[in-house]
Order: sequence, then C-alpha cells, then structure tokens
Amino acid sequence: MIVLGLDTCLNACSVAVVDGDRVLASASEVMARGHQERLAPMAERVMAQAGLAFPRLERVAVTVGPGSFTGLRVGIAFAKGLASALEIPSAGIGTLQALAAPARGLVFAAIDARRDQVYLQGFEDGEPLMAPDVLPLGTAAARVLEIASGRSSTIVGSGGPLLGLAAELRPAEGADPVQVARLGAGAQPSALRPLYLRAPDARLPA
Repeated sequence: MIVLGLDTCLNACSVAVVDGDRVLASASEVMARGHQERLAPMAERVMAQAGLAFPRLERVAVTVGPGSFTGLRVGIAFAKGLASALEIPSAGIGTLQALAAPARGLVFAAIDARRDQVYLQGFEDGEPLMAPDVLPLGTAAARVLEIASGRSSTIVGSGGPLLGLAAELRPAEGADPVQVARLGAGAQPSALRPLYLRAPDARLPA
C-alpha cells in the first residue's frame, strides 16, 4: 500500500511516502510556525522524489494531536482535502503513538504541554498501556514510575527532560512521518478529527 504520512503537530513539518516496508522519499524541517506555507510544497517535493504522481497514493495518514492547535489543524485540513480530491481513505494517528512507534519495549511518549504539564501516553511493544492524557509534571512522573514498576524505560519527546526520571531520553521535534505512514497503513480508515486534551491557550479579546 502506498501511503503518504504527514506530521505538523509539533515543532516540525514532515512528509514521507512509503510502499509497504519501503520508504520511497521523506523530508522534514524544524519549525515552530509556518507549517501552512511549507506543507504543500514539501508534499509535492517528496512525491516528485519518489517518482510518483498523487493519484498513485492509496491512503493519507496524518497526526491528529495532541500538539500545536494551529499546526495539527494545518495537517488535518491538508490531509482531508487531498484524500477527498483523490477519493482515497484517510487515517488519523495520535501524535504520542507516532512518537513512541520507533522504540521497542516499555516506552512513554511525553510532550511539553507548557503550564508545568505534559501530554503523556505509555506503550509496551507498540501496545498502549494508558489513554493519552495531559498531566501536571509531578503526576506524570508518578504515573511513569507506577507503570514501569522498576523496569527500564524510554521516554520519547520534549516532555521527557521535564519529568526528572532515570530513563533513556529521546528528544524529538516531531513525529517521524515514515512511522505515521506505516501506522496509517495498518489503521482503520477514519474521519479526521483533532485530538484536543485541553482547551486552547488563546482567548478572544473581551
């Protein structure tokens, strides 16, 4: 299955196209803002590098959050439009699941949610051990210790250093789009909806 994977939820804009186990092309740029301007040209470049026209795609997969409210909506809107235009299925992938996917064993994906909080989810060999949640730093650290129960673990993402735990830390600016595409290939097609774990920070002026 030829799948286009997209990630714009965090501090990177990333695209990959895979065909089964083969990575045909991928690209990623670190950025806190500007995903909307970069995503479409990056997707076009990746498809050209893969030697594919967009109608060859069989599925579009995109991270749906948690993450930047603006960033995740950019990715979802692009994926929706592309899937609709090509009349192919789409799949939404949780950002925490995509972050954890490259690691084996006991893995926690933790994203700095600011306000002394992290977005957190635990996995063991790819299987979720808890639902994604937003937690105060102390509560999140205690949750990791409780689930790990003395076992060694890996913490992936920007929230890892904030927890102050003795674990292997793997910082990441965003999810690997190759993993997003591969997870999307195995997921059930679904309507794309953003995963919000708390209300947005921005407020309309009074």
